[in-house]
Amino acid sequence: MFQYVPVTRTTVSTYCRICEPLCGMIATVEEGRLISLRPDDQHPLSRGYACPKGLAFPEVQHDPDRVLHPLRRVAGGAPGEFEQVSWEEALDDIAGRLRTLVDTHGGGSVGQFFGNPVGFNISGTLWAGALMTALGTGHQYSVGSQDINSRYVASKLLYGSISQVPFPDLRGTDLLLVLGANPLVSRASGVRAPRVKEHLSAIVAGGGRVVVVDPRRSETARAFEHVSIEPDGDAFLLASLIQVVAEEGLVDQEAVARQSVGAETLLAAVEPFTPEATAVRTGIDPDVVRALARDLAAAPRAAVYGRTGTCLGEHATLVSVLIDALALVTGNLDREGGVLLGQAVVPFEETAEKAGRLGYDTQRSRIGGFPDVMGTWPAAIMADEITTPGEGQLRALFVLAGNPVLSSVDGPALAAALEQLDLMVALDLYVNETNRHADYVLPATTWLEREDVPFAIVASSPWPHVQHTPAVLEPAGEARQEWEVFDEIARRADIPLLVPGWLHALSAPVRGIARRLGVRGPTPWTLVDLLLRTGPHGDRFGLRRGGLSLKRLRAERHGVMLPPARGDRLAEVVRHPHGRVDLAPVQLAAEWDRLRSALQVEADPAYPLRMIGLREMRSQNSWMHNSPTLMKGRNRRHAARIHPDDAAAVGVRDGDTVRLTSTVGAIETAALLTDEVRPGTIACPHGWGHAAGWTVANAAGGANTNRLASARAEDVEFLAGMARLNGIPVRLEPVVAEEAVGTVG
Repeated sequence: MFQYVPVTRTTVSTYCRICEPLCGMIATVEEGRLISLRPDDQHPLSRGYACPKGLAFPEVQHDPDRVLHPLRRVAGGAPGEFEQVSWEEALDDIAGRLRTLVDTHGGGSVGQFFGNPVGFNISGTLWAGALMTALGTGHQYSVGSQDINSRYVASKLLYGSISQVPFPDLRGTDLLLVLGANPLVSRASGVRAPRVKEHLSAIVAGGGRVVVVDPRRSETARAFEHVSIEPDGDAFLLASLIQVVAEEGLVDQEAVARQSVGAETLLAAVEPFTPEATAVRTGIDPDVVRALARDLAAAPRAAVYGRTGTCLGEHATLVSVLIDALALVTGNLDREGGVLLGQAVVPFEETAEKAGRLGYDTQRSRIGGFPDVMGTWPAAIMADEITTPGEGQLRALFVLAGNPVLSSVDGPALAAALEQLDLMVALDLYVNETNRHADYVLPATTWLEREDVPFAIVASSPWPHVQHTPAVLEPAGEARQEWEVFDEIARRADIPLLVPGWLHALSAPVRGIARRLGVRGPTPWTLVDLLLRTGPHGDRFGLRRGGLSLKRLRAERHGVMLPPARGDRLAEVVRHPHGRVDLAPVQLAAEWDRLRSALQVEADPAYPLRMIGLREMRSQNSWMHNSPTLMKGRNRRHAARIHPDDAAAVGVRDGDTVRLTSTVGAIETAALLTDEVRPGTIACPHGWGHAAGWTVANAAGGANTNRLASARAEDVEFLAGMARLNGIPVRLEPVVAEEAVGTVG
């Protein structure tokens, strides 16, 4: 007899952890399977908005290419040849080999690389960091040297605080100057504003202006005012704007005297950079520069906003310094309607910095002598750190949610170097271009399969908001949370986490009894609760009514809105002994010399064009190209945006296969002729060119534009270790049909 069995369907409020807006989502789950994700119309910030990437995530969650069991490289096998093993086998072998390496070569022989998703995984971040700290290694690398480290270094030099990232107040500024950013596509990286188009439009509707400086007429530039600039011209433009403000007596002297030291040195440094002198490097009419400088100084409230594009040029750290300096000299730093300074909600980075764990130039790399940035060295030198013998040689590598063979520079050299490691372990959702060289690929959880609280971007918003999410789904297959994996590896290798080595040794009998009784030690959530409760908005363990705790966040379905961001926080933020912003840090002296010299540098006629990157709404760096929905469409292909005049000069037509050649490599891709880029500029999206364990991504083809960037230590921006990914000199040429074979070099 037929018996009806009801289907269990539930909905769960959560938030997206693909990129920085952290948009509210409603997950529908049926019998333990994710049915759909939709925008949460009750989320206080996103209010029913979500981008295509978040909506398509069920395809990642249920991707047949996803790694669901521990994989071990086949003995003697080629890269990408794996066999399934048990967690017990994998963990015992990894821990044993790690222990041997530490005993033989020291903890400094072990390293870690982590990708962008780690910034949205607080438990994984805490425990991965704890393992590296326990080992005492300097070998930590991240995608930060491909997108943001210069911003952190600028903050350290200016404010004495590396974790402070100023952001524009979008609540009513009269003039917003945007450089190196396309917020309508990036969703306003560096400032949490899910409905950013609405906010930018409101500025204009209120009589204000949004001015976008970009070599490309991007989606944001099309919607607002566009000033076209030569690739990597930002440093010259910013120096000229400050020069005009000073020359014409428009400096806010009261703000400068109250907020800063070193203003005289800064203003002397910009004197040679008149708009007429820099025009050859900016491509902007001097009258336009002068008018913009006057408008910034005259506006009742103005904000300067620079993001990833400003961090990728030849003078990346100096550019970030000048962005804040321009705001300060016009009286718009630490001012509502101008540029604001955030207040961490979960003060992880701030606490670590105060404890001496996340600083700047506390140690130097073996290769190139680069200063560390928040405990990390440039990813560009990772291959050489592996292959160069000597004390401190990198011999073992953990890779967490990262793909540096594709996302960093000189991927082929790095891929070859990875084969020389004594141990490589990756935690990821896919077998990618990097971890195909690993000894083990361990199945990680998606953001829907773990509890979480945001920590990295919460404070960078005019409207601070913090939300807890439970795990929406049980881990698929044998996937485990990253923190649990690191905890288990450390236990089996007898490496102490969170406690000193001597105390760890003394506590061994107690820990053994606790394990037998099923009692665990501290978890990431112990620390998260502590940070929340002792942080600026915390409940102080019951002493502050209405304050934050993990218990309260777990009870608030849509999170908690915090007091709006305010001005006048500089005194709380600055950590220099004199208590003011340093506009003339000694570390920048050589950078000013380089910038002055660059005024006279002529382009190499062998490489007459300049390549820049661009963001795409349906791409997320290198890891979402396996979604059929996101890769659907006739025009969904990798292509180089080329101005028709540049194409005609070498006989290239729309749709042709073209070769782009730099001083270090070459790629082949399709030509897309468009006047959205200025003459002399080629714009290419990054993160393409797949050849690993993802079917859809591999079929999409495309080229890895980072093959054109140099990994030579002398070509890496020294202060922050940034790879130069914007303004790369290239040569364009057509590829005849019989030659068109894909990426080369």
